Amino acid sequence: MSRYPNITSEEGIRRYDAQEIARYCRRHLWKVIGRALTIAWFFGTFIIALQLDKWRGQQEIDKYKRARQLRQILTRLGPTFIKVGQALSTRPDLIRKDFLQELTKLQDQLPPFDSDRAFKIIETELSRKVSELYQEIAPQPVAAASLGQVYRAFLHSGEEVAVKVQRPDLLPIVTLDLYLMRWGASLLAPWLPLNLGHDLTLIVDEFGCKLFEEIDYLNEARNAEKFATNFRDDPHVKVPTIYWRYTNTRVLTLEWIDGFKLTDTAKIKAANLDQNKLIEIGVTAGLRQLLEFGFFHADPHPGNLFALPDGRMAFIDFGMMDQLEEFTKETIASSVVHLINKDYYGLAADFVNLGFLTPDTQIEPIIPALEQVLGKAMGESVANFNFKTITDEFSELMYDYPFRVPAKFALIIRSLVTQEGLALSLNPEFKIIEVSYPYVARRLLTGESPQMRRRLIDVLFKDGTFQWQRLENMIAIARLDSKFNLLPTAQLGLQYLLSDEGQYLRRQLLLALTENDRLHTEEVQRLWNLVKDDLQPGQLFNVALTAIRSFSNETVPTPIPKTKAPLIK
Repeated sequence: MSRYPNITSEEGIRRYDAQEIARYCRRHLWKVIGRALTIAWFFGTFIIALQLDKWRGQQEIDKYKRARQLRQILTRLGPTFIKVGQALSTRPDLIRKDFLQELTKLQDQLPPFDSDRAFKIIETELSRKVSELYQEIAPQPVAAASLGQVYRAFLHSGEEVAVKVQRPDLLPIVTLDLYLMRWGASLLAPWLPLNLGHDLTLIVDEFGCKLFEEIDYLNEARNAEKFATNFRDDPHVKVPTIYWRYTNTRVLTLEWIDGFKLTDTAKIKAANLDQNKLIEIGVTAGLRQLLEFGFFHADPHPGNLFALPDGRMAFIDFGMMDQLEEFTKETIASSVVHLINKDYYGLAADFVNLGFLTPDTQIEPIIPALEQVLGKAMGESVANFNFKTITDEFSELMYDYPFRVPAKFALIIRSLVTQEGLALSLNPEFKIIEVSYPYVARRLLTGESPQMRRRLIDVLFKDGTFQWQRLENMIAIARLDSKFNLLPTAQLGLQYLLSDEGQYLRRQLLLALTENDRLHTEEVQRLWNLVKDDLQPGQLFNVALTAIRSFSNETVPTPIPKTKAPLIK
């Protein structure tokens, strides 16, 4: 029997379309009214209970009771509200600590649905009996999530697998909830500051698109394989294999992962795993997703990341993913460098390019506010930087200046803050900049694409003046990254300087060396002292020779393998 009477899965809309959903809901107005009354009843009783606690002076006594009540309400309202609760569980800046602890349970402590129904869904989707599909399958699920639940099983060929089965009657109720959320957002938007209300319905649309994609397990399987392809050269990242013969829209069969949740610090310590290494793997993987591939995991909560006994990190649940354009990746990289260098004019320009400010915004009045708020968040040292602090401080600007959060960046910010929170659970002293800035500096210095090389030039030149100190800082910080090798970077730089594309940089460097009618030998000496241990004369000769050969053959500059060049004998 469906928990949502008179709604059948066949009536659901397969892809998110706000107009189509509106038409569907207008045809089923009585269902919309019924659902709206149910939601209003649950939240109305909760608000009344909070108000009674306040009147009776029992807020502190009943706070944990109310937190449990909120979690139970979201659970009873179903998948859409559970997903909202999961998102809020990663936002300590928005939610009280007592509520936060309860909402965290929505990530992996949800009630399962009946296994008989789950097995019928498997047989319907895969057109075979469960016994024909699996040699053995557990009678009860090992985990229940917002959209489905997971069974441990063995294929007839012997492989141990996880079988993910979608909750019944999912699409119709999600459709109604998203319609009501969008309607509520449109009503609420005029009462909010312009910058906060502007994209409220767009954020609901973004959430709706991702939720509909997450409901389609074939889409999730494709995402998992794309993610695995991106990380095929990374021995520290594990992605489970998809078994396509046992997968369809509402059933997903994938390799079983044995590991420990990243929040289970006791088991991680008992397994003698290096917590700082796990942090580095997770943060670097997150940065590669955003700045290298542009294809990122938008739901990295603790239930989706596991530490494996061999020290690797496993990603699971690829339903909620997103893709960034090349321009966005480059701009994010340069904005991190502008922030670290406290170049608030450059940062404001990045905000315009990323959509946080409209192109017609007068940025000069905003610069002092950026300097005050972000300078406060940064503190006196780069090491004090963290995304959570930046997010908290930046939110203050939203009320006084025309900032807005583009819908896509709501997912990015959530992803970054969540990953940082996971890292902090492993090491409370963790500073994300110690991993992220060396990576960003290395990405810019190696300049694997023309666009990234142009970003490097933008960073190194300010108002036509070469920023010697920035180059020194970037090289020094990039060397903190164990994967950074100066020799290939030097070869790429020489190849670029000798190419047609490097004509502008050749001219600017000559001007920089003779700026203010003097030779800048002091700056050059400082740079040489910084890199001389990594660049021996014989190695430099090899690098120059390779670059000249590349130029004479008119080849396109490409990165060489990250191994040190042999010494000339």
